[in-house]
Amino acid sequence: MKLIATVGMAGSGKSVVTRMIEKLGYKRIRFGDITDELLQKKGLSLTEENEKKEREELRAKYGMAAYAKMNLPKIEDALEKTNVILDGLYSWEEYLLLKEKFPKMIVLAIYTPPELRYERLLDRDVRPLTREQGIKRDKMEIENLHKAGPIAIADYTLYNVGTMFDFEKNLDKFTEWLEEQNE
Repeated sequence: MKLIATVGMAGSGKSVVTRMIEKLGYKRIRFGDITDELLQKKGLSLTEENEKKEREELRAKYGMAAYAKMNLPKIEDALEKTNVILDGLYSWEEYLLLKEKFPKMIVLAIYTPPELRYERLLDRDVRPLTREQGIKRDKMEIENLHKAGPIAIADYTLYNVGTMFDFEKNLDKFTEWLEEQNE
């Protein structure tokens, strides 16, 4: 079975890609669901401030690979039955843990230029961010989460700079590349 982990900055299109790949028969596991579920249990709304606090508490308690560790049982269970796409690999530590556990894991980076991401973040229905919040989050993810490493070492990079049609064509190229990896 195949395991693909997506990585990219906020607003790059990770969730869009994972939903598209899910339609190809992959089981989608979104790391951020852990945060959402914990906030829901606490009766807190899904805001950038609440999510940030929850993410930091989890990482303080379980380490920088917290989300990968907490999702391991789900990933292992799903891989027994089907291919899996991970929505939201964040830290270098998560990458190292997952790569050790799943050496054939494919890392798919999604790249979108910052200004375009900030525009898209502002227009999001769920968890919208202002330009300033987007810049702040970028800085935090690069400096505190060590997110640049998984992006730099990705097996494949999708560029999300045009229309949805362009993006789908780029995704088609990725799926072709993915099939070649089996040969």
